[in-house]
Amino acid sequence: MKDMMIGVDLAKTVFQVHGALQTGEVQFRKKLTRKQFVSFLANLEPCLVIFEACGGAHFWAREMEALGHEAKLIAPQYVRPFVKRQKNDAADAEAIVIAARQPEMRFVAVKTAEQQSRAAVFRGRERLVHQRTEDVNALRALLYEHGHVFPVGIRSLGRMASLLEDETSDLPALIRDECKELLAQIAEKTARVLERNKKLSTLASQSDRVRRLQTMPGVGPITAIAVEAFGPDMAQFKAGRNFAAWLGLVPRQHSSGGKERLGRMTKAGQADIRRLLIIGAMSRLNWLGVRSVTEGSWLSRMLARKPKMLVAIALANKMARQIWAMLTKHEDYKDPELAGLA
Repeated sequence: MKDMMIGVDLAKTVFQVHGALQTGEVQFRKKLTRKQFVSFLANLEPCLVIFEACGGAHFWAREMEALGHEAKLIAPQYVRPFVKRQKNDAADAEAIVIAARQPEMRFVAVKTAEQQSRAAVFRGRERLVHQRTEDVNALRALLYEHGHVFPVGIRSLGRMASLLEDETSDLPALIRDECKELLAQIAEKTARVLERNKKLSTLASQSDRVRRLQTMPGVGPITAIAVEAFGPDMAQFKAGRNFAAWLGLVPRQHSSGGKERLGRMTKAGQADIRRLLIIGAMSRLNWLGVRSVTEGSWLSRMLARKPKMLVAIALANKMARQIWAMLTKHEDYKDPELAGLA
């Protein structure tokens, strides 16, 4: 059974299982319920079980490891080319095994339950922020319909509240009541966002890796928690540039014939960490952060000849490489400019 590979197409109630040897010889094809799947794998000798990286895949990978099997996850886009003719659950399970046999195949790291828990808290905060933004935009739209224009953002909430409290304003009573209801929803969501911020700060203080990440300028508790929750083990990357490419902080290539043609930034990669690193990079390029930029440094030279957003993405790429170095070498942040002068 050491040479056995089992591809599993996950679903809510019925799993399709495809077993084959490393040489490709099919041993069995089965359709199992959730209970049957657990008992079937529990009675097998240790083997390699492969899943597509989808909802519930990390849980089942941990369950297989608990049963003594080796579990691996493959990104769905790497499985799709190996599906033969028509797509169905059995064909997907077979394609998973064929994809896993490829010697150059890349696998997704299995997340721990703690990582998924932290990711849930992070995503919960993001969801509340998006809902609050929707409410603020709805409030601005209602006031705009009645001749009152306010800029984008949450900073104008005080002015909007003052307008609603002004009895001499020309707003109809129904619109006033509706806007006050939106203000109450925004205040409630703001309180919940602040509560999540405190929870994330508490989680950040409990991890030495998160503390180490926060020594880098532009990286706060939320960004550090995102790297901890969504980032894999840095040892699986050969260099920092591989981690930056995994995040999607590299341009799309259209190179051929020895000529490099680089296009726009792709949307591939880990979007949460990438977005937060770009935001952190922009915070180092605003009117306050740019004061700390050393004259003649790489960053100052880039700012002199490139647009600010392009410099921010380049800086985020550099920050990703530095994060890889910090976590692999178990060291706090060291300013490269100061290190070069030492």
